[in-house]
Amino acid sequence: MEKENKNVHTTESIFEPEVRKHHRRKKKLLEFTHSSTRATMIMLGAAVLALIIENTPLLPTFGEFWNSFYLGISIGSFEPHISIGHFINDFLMALFFLVVGLEIKYEFTAGELTNPRKALLPIIAAVGGAVLPALVYLAFNMGSGFEHGWGVPMANDIAFCLGILALLGSRVPAGLRAFLSTLTIVDDMIAILVIAVFYTANLNVIWLAAGLALFAVLIVLNRMHVYGLAPYLLIGLALWVCILLSGVHATVAGVLVALTIPAQSQVKLGRVNTWFEAKAQNADERYDPGQPDIAQKEYLEEVAQIGRVSRMTIPPITQLDYFLHTPVYFVILPLFAFANAGVLLAGTDILALIMSPVTIGVFFGLLVGKPIGIFVATWLTVKLKISELPDGVCWGHILGVSILGGVGFTMAIFVTNLAFTDPTTIASAKIAILAASLVAGLIGFFILRREALCADCADDEPEQLETVAD
Repeated sequence: MEKENKNVHTTESIFEPEVRKHHRRKKKLLEFTHSSTRATMIMLGAAVLALIIENTPLLPTFGEFWNSFYLGISIGSFEPHISIGHFINDFLMALFFLVVGLEIKYEFTAGELTNPRKALLPIIAAVGGAVLPALVYLAFNMGSGFEHGWGVPMANDIAFCLGILALLGSRVPAGLRAFLSTLTIVDDMIAILVIAVFYTANLNVIWLAAGLALFAVLIVLNRMHVYGLAPYLLIGLALWVCILLSGVHATVAGVLVALTIPAQSQVKLGRVNTWFEAKAQNADERYDPGQPDIAQKEYLEEVAQIGRVSRMTIPPITQLDYFLHTPVYFVILPLFAFANAGVLLAGTDILALIMSPVTIGVFFGLLVGKPIGIFVATWLTVKLKISELPDGVCWGHILGVSILGGVGFTMAIFVTNLAFTDPTTIASAKIAILAASLVAGLIGFFILRREALCADCADDEPEQLETVAD
């Protein structure tokens, strides 16, 4: 009887029997697509597949396909067209940056960045992890003609870093997860700033001014408490076009739009429960068990009002993040990896590729400069008592996370495409990124796993001592 009463309160209990199977399948799909570990594995698989295809006779034009096949529409004399490669890198990746922007806004609104003292540690760590790899790259490339690639090893990959950390599950202290999340968010902010300032060519001031004007309109909508997402997304699309035509990389538009999305609920959350209880009571009184569902007009109207208020309760920033999470992490990022991670090695002088100053600079920038920059900046911040380590976090954890910072992948490849135009130079940078990311990911994972196992052993010691005493 007690078990039956519990079942009454489950979501499935209100569904018709034939609907429950659909609900369970949908629930399993949602659980699958909200796993950062699975997203990381799919993205890695897409990169490996691209690397294999690029170096087999199956598709000899694989690398050329992305820039030779065009998408377009025709409206009278207006015939815009864009290659698939640019569509992925300029438009679809703008949606990824929109999600990054939403995460940035969340951190400033409700996350670690709301507490200045707590926020200082990952902020300073991220700055150290951005400056040192750039200096390491420049040390290997001064006078080589490739100095402008210094931004490549600066950026790490938020999806991969959090995905690798998720493999350790609950054995990772919550404070460490928050530290890494904030660090990667700040790292992305630095990368976005670098892209906007240093990797912008042929700036068109008129289009940039138009884009900034649309950004101002979005801010006004936010200040006027416009909560519907449609106006933000439509104006955001126009903003993307203006930024694209201005010469600034179009993905920056995604971040600008995200910063204007409202983060507050439309209703007073403290009064919602009381209102729901009253409405549920009204609906219960209006339900007539003798009538077919379609004839329950008064009852359905009450339920419809509950549904409308329920949707209004969820802040727009949360709604948009939930809507974009699956397509971004399970479609867009794997597609980006598939289109950009391939490197043509056949007929290439492998030794010359490995010994290229770009390869060496990017590899050691990510694998040495990034971890040292993060760790030393964190150590100095704590030793100078500017901030302190999160609860439950030790220096072994910080070492592991610092090395994970060397996983560049998506962001590093993205900057590579902006920094270089020569295919051989791009191949050199990609080889270095893939190699450094793989090594950093494995070393960082095993260090954090060792710390987790040590912590488990320490927790078991008191129990073992008690057993011996008994």
